[in-house]
Amino acid sequence: MFAVIRETSYDPENPIHETPEFREFQLEHANLEGYQGTVVVEVEPGRFVTVTLWHTAEHMRAARGAMETVVERTISPLMASPAKLIGTGPVVVNDLATG
Repeated sequence: MFAVIRETSYDPENPIHETPEFREFQLEHANLEGYQGTVVVEVEPGRFVTVTLWHTAEHMRAARGAMETVVERTISPLMASPAKLIGTGPVVVNDLATG
C-alpha cells in the first residue's frame, strides 16, 4: 500500500467536507483503480492534512493524472492557498479498523 500526504487550506467559514464540490471530488477519487481510502484531519480551522491510500505506487501515480482536471474543476477554486505535497511513500504500518 502507498500513501499520498497533502496539506490544504480552505475558508474555515465554509466547511469543505460539506460542499457538493468536495463530494464530487471524493466520488471521482473513490472510483479510481487501486483506491484504498482517504483520511482527512482538520488540524486547525480551515487547515487540513489528508492521507490518501493506494494499492500500489502505480495506482498512486495514475491517480495524479486522472484527477488533475477534477481537482481543478471542483476543489482548487475553493482553496485558500495551493495544496502542499508533504510526501508519498509505502505504508509501513496500517492498523485502521475496517468497518
